[in-house]
Amino acid sequence: MKKLTIALLAAVLAACNTTTQNFQHTTQQDINALTDSAAFPMPQVPLPSFPDRTFSVRDYGADPTGVKLSTTAIQQAIDACNAAGGGTVIIPAGVYTTAGITLKSNVRLFTEQNAFITFSPDFSLYPIYSTWFEGVPTMRSQSPLSAFNAENIAITGKGIFNGNGDYWRPLKRNKVSDGQWKNQLKKGGVLSPDGKVWYPDSASLYAASLCEDQNVPVVTDDSVWENIHSFLRPVMVHFVGCRNILLEGVCFENSPAWNIHPMLCENLVMRDLTVRNPWYSQNGDGVDIESCTNVVISRCSFDVGDDAICMKSGKNQPGRDRGIPAENVIVDNCTVYHGHGGFVVGSEMSGGIRNIQVSNNLYIGTDVGLRFKSTRGRGGIVENIYIRNVNMADILHEALLFDLFYGGKGAGEETEEEIALRMNAAAPAATEETPRFKNIYIQNVVAKNVQRAMYFNGLPEGKIENIHLSNIRMTAEEGALLRQTNGLTAIDVQITARTGEPIVLAPTVENAIIR
Repeated sequence: MKKLTIALLAAVLAACNTTTQNFQHTTQQDINALTDSAAFPMPQVPLPSFPDRTFSVRDYGADPTGVKLSTTAIQQAIDACNAAGGGTVIIPAGVYTTAGITLKSNVRLFTEQNAFITFSPDFSLYPIYSTWFEGVPTMRSQSPLSAFNAENIAITGKGIFNGNGDYWRPLKRNKVSDGQWKNQLKKGGVLSPDGKVWYPDSASLYAASLCEDQNVPVVTDDSVWENIHSFLRPVMVHFVGCRNILLEGVCFENSPAWNIHPMLCENLVMRDLTVRNPWYSQNGDGVDIESCTNVVISRCSFDVGDDAICMKSGKNQPGRDRGIPAENVIVDNCTVYHGHGGFVVGSEMSGGIRNIQVSNNLYIGTDVGLRFKSTRGRGGIVENIYIRNVNMADILHEALLFDLFYGGKGAGEETEEEIALRMNAAAPAATEETPRFKNIYIQNVVAKNVQRAMYFNGLPEGKIENIHLSNIRMTAEEGALLRQTNGLTAIDVQITARTGEPIVLAPTVENAIIR
């Protein structure tokens, strides 16, 4: 009898372990192996843990046909799980339509294979609240998936989260085919006076006129916010002030704005994700790590409409006042198929960015490969960036770009006249508003079929400092043009340029060693 009891107990424990394992596959050993490989002192990043307790959204009335809204059912399941002390909320296979969902502490949201969660395009279902966007405090609509000051949270499984972003985002005519443009017009909406941009409604068109700097309206009367609701596009996944986070296995796609935006978070793991936005999607970033610490992004795939993997820390005075850097980040074994940049720093980096390692990445068809961008007024220091073992092919512009005259547009979208206007402006004295980029190490890079190998363009009052390049192989239409740099070491850098010289050093480059 005793042996039978022991056997039954062992079977139960084995079943529990199997169940838990099926809910997530990333182990602490997997993450420790990556943090141990860092080129800087990197703390271990603890994974969240959850009790062996499950809650199915179907038990709370979720509709697997997608006909009825399942917002209340999903949220009730999450709330019940949290109230019980934590566990796993299961979204079974099916089609579910929902509005904004808020994750809570000690809750893992698990999506089964063939689970499709689509977020309603009804703007009114997403209340407006105070948050940050593009590095400054502002008002935005509630995100489809959010969490605030939560601990031990996860989204795992094989399901797909679709943000229905095509109903929210402005669309530029020159970015789509005739057929795509006609389909967009069927959604209703209005066109800009020149007919070149589609907006979801007249309120969104009006709000665009209130934006002095990119996509944040300047509003002095709080009553205006509700009147421009449709313009306040949310990011799809918005975690603020959270600790011990795991995102694994799922697909996030078609966001109204940025796809994944953790801000002021600690201990974040993103593994085996698929992140997709249409290539034409306005502000369709993959992931923007803003003022987070201890982050691992591993084995993820990105195919997006703006920057793919981006480090941020606030913009201008608000970012400097917050003063919290993005630091201790590992990006390993990721693939980017489309994006304005494969790996990107900035342009909102006013709180600083430091201790970042990018390794074993592949970028195919991105506008830029490695993209560092900022502009006057930002301030902040970017330092201790380690990049190694990166392969690129068919890059539309630069394989490696440092642009401290960034004007808010993607590579290739500005005219030479617009760029020259900023560059020819009188250089101010260096102040706390001067961005600083220094101590950046790039090695073992292959780039095939790029337009221009490299372009360095620092500020006269704030040159790019201490850039170390080694074992670089690039074939390009144009070679490397380097300006406003102090301290360049290039060892075994081979650039095959179809036109011009492989490497051109402007007179503003100081202390260069090339061998």
